[in-house]
Amino acid sequence: MKIAIIGSGSWGVALATHLAKRKHEVKVWSFSEEERDLINLEKKCKFLPDLTLPENITCSTDFEEVIKDTECILHVTPSKFTRETFKQYKKYVGTKPVIICSKGFEKDSMKTLDEVILDELPNARVAALSGPSHAEEVSIAIPTVLVAASKHDDILKMIQDNFMCDEMRIYISEDIKGVELGGALKNIVAFCAGVAAGIGLGDNTFAALITRGLNELSRLGVALGGQRETFYGLSGLGDLIVTCLSEHSRNRKAGKLIGQGKTLEEAKKEVGMVIESIDNIEVAYTLGKKNEIDMPIVETVYKVIYENLNPQEAVKKLMTRDKKSE
Repeated sequence: MKIAIIGSGSWGVALATHLAKRKHEVKVWSFSEEERDLINLEKKCKFLPDLTLPENITCSTDFEEVIKDTECILHVTPSKFTRETFKQYKKYVGTKPVIICSKGFEKDSMKTLDEVILDELPNARVAALSGPSHAEEVSIAIPTVLVAASKHDDILKMIQDNFMCDEMRIYISEDIKGVELGGALKNIVAFCAGVAAGIGLGDNTFAALITRGLNELSRLGVALGGQRETFYGLSGLGDLIVTCLSEHSRNRKAGKLIGQGKTLEEAKKEVGMVIESIDNIEVAYTLGKKNEIDMPIVETVYKVIYENLNPQEAVKKLMTRDKKSE
């Protein structure tokens, strides 16, 4: 296949590398001429410095050049830039599938990314690809299992036929809403896990955080239209585990820095890449209130970020809540 990838960050380049090794012709769009030249001339990615890219990956800053004559589009920009970026290339989409590989919400509208794409192009043929998948591992062919979700069976078949190999297995689902929500909401719990690591808490705490965090995100996710079982699959529980426990996770790293006493701006600067959880926490907090969903973990981390609640005090507040049944 000829495949367009919109976004030259670590995940976009990791997917490009995987697909190029599968003998597909991959064109990557970048907003940065520096990143374009690094990919084309040196076969390198600034975010994955040890990786050498296959020859059948090229990069351009021109949307038409990247998308022209391709058979599908992978959208891999940070969620906050999804609408702005899609507006610039939607005239080239036609009937090509748009596979959303980003995770998050649009902050102002509180919409999932499939909703953002369909806002801009109502007849777009949309899918989402999600699950436990660090770019650092996918790029070097460590076995990874993902889920693709769409209302279009032919897109799901195309993804399985062209993406799967010994190093990548892909399950399919019709629940695009649940898959999108799982990928967006898990970042919040990963940030909390980082805070817990930053203040020196242990395995007992991480296990409780993942379990009760999953309970919260599934309650909200179902209220927003996802299917409950989706949140206990790859895009929910699977992604939650890998993001909460791995040092690769930028959301966990940001939370850890906050737990160690850094300011939000200091944490953002040190991480050096977009931290999806920061905007997602505000969206999830607002959606929880709007839908009258009890979300104590989300509410508490919101107060840590936006109301300067001390992380140690935040843990105490969670541990001393009223008695409940599980």
